[in-house]
Amino acid sequence: MIHLTVILLYLFTLIGIGMYKARKIKTQSDFAVAGRSLPPWILVGTMLATWMGTGSILGNAGKTYDTGMAALILPIGSVLGIILLTQIAGKVRSFEKFTVPEILGDRFGPGARMLSVIALVIAYMVIVSYQYNAGGAVLHTVLTDDSGYSLISVETGTIIAAIFIIAYTMLAGLVSVAYTDVANGIIIILSFLIAIPIFLTEAGGFSGMAAAFESMGKTDHMSFWGVYSSMDIINFCLPPFLLIMGDANMYQRFFASKDAKGAKSATTVLIFAVVIAELMIIIAAWVASSMIPDAEVGKYVLIYASHKFLPTFIGAIMMTTIVGIIISTADSYLLVPATTLMRDVYLNYVNPNADEKKIVLLSRLLVLVLGIVAYIVSLGFAKSAGFFERALYAYTIYGAAITPSLVAALFWKGATKAGAVASIVTGTITTLLWKEAVFIRNIIPANVYNNMDEVLPAITLSVISLVVVSLATKKD
Repeated sequence: MIHLTVILLYLFTLIGIGMYKARKIKTQSDFAVAGRSLPPWILVGTMLATWMGTGSILGNAGKTYDTGMAALILPIGSVLGIILLTQIAGKVRSFEKFTVPEILGDRFGPGARMLSVIALVIAYMVIVSYQYNAGGAVLHTVLTDDSGYSLISVETGTIIAAIFIIAYTMLAGLVSVAYTDVANGIIIILSFLIAIPIFLTEAGGFSGMAAAFESMGKTDHMSFWGVYSSMDIINFCLPPFLLIMGDANMYQRFFASKDAKGAKSATTVLIFAVVIAELMIIIAAWVASSMIPDAEVGKYVLIYASHKFLPTFIGAIMMTTIVGIIISTADSYLLVPATTLMRDVYLNYVNPNADEKKIVLLSRLLVLVLGIVAYIVSLGFAKSAGFFERALYAYTIYGAAITPSLVAALFWKGATKAGAVASIVTGTITTLLWKEAVFIRNIIPANVYNNMDEVLPAITLSVISLVVVSLATKKD
């Protein structure tokens, strides 16, 4: 009951902050990019909390439950992406834009702009959908009676989580989460610093973990080398690398920065914050997984461990922070497509002269509509792929479709409109068809096809299309 009480206090606090901030939202700049007012220390917190969403808390943690210590390699893609992002942050902030498709539109024209909107909305609806499912898993875990029986199903919890996330995002947009993200980032790191030694003690140390894994038939869980193949590492690490290099959420934070210098310095600090946070998540999940033989529970290893293995108050704080990070990530990935549709479709083609009051109202309505769409998507995925697989799939849609053209727009003067369009179309279609089209399965050798996820063929063909078509259509 203490877990639920602390979570409810946190949620009511968020709603209060959202309602207070909502009164100050007068323009689209206020709603979408916090009035371009965020200092570097706020940027670090909100970027960390946004990136460490369900993909980390449930995705990477769930993969750790399946594979053990070897999962420590999973953050390498996102860390390398952030390192390169430090060279992009300041330049992006100087554009004074609201969305990634605006940058592509300025450089490559309306065709590339609209195609990037489509790819972005598809990818982000998938990402928001599994944030709902994660919220439902938390509620299912904490809402239990004295005998430990859950009072609500995961499905009902998902509906409640979706309603809260949509309402919270509609209230005040980015400004409603940016400042609370700082607290979430600090608390989650402190929580893991406290939790990991407790988990290790409960597990009986490394020797106890080894014995537990052996009894489960998971002796490789104590090994770092030899668990993942080279193709596994590419499949697991390339999608987050590609996403973070072009992630509209990160770019939205850059647009919200006070200036270009602040955006670059915040991104530099983010490298170390992500390394620390991601590794602690995986270590905590690795240790806790030795005490959870039930694979169905293992999907939610950190949520379950927070509830069962930590002292009540510490567990409540950790679970509340997990909830906060899920909400922050969902809020951001819901706000970006709403802003994109408003800026790149409505204001570009429907009503360029709309006043600020109408823009804010329609932005909120778009959040509602997209939130409902994301819930429908969550129903389709609920009984299929896990959190880790869904995260990689969504990252690949976005990363293969948009990141090559976006990087080219910033750094390659030789890229052409036709090249960008070809890259976006090729990346999107390859990702969507790779595991679905029979003809692809028939022409690719089975041993290659079965071990290769969408990301490598999608990014390869996307980059080739960009380069070849750009060279072919370049004017002398």
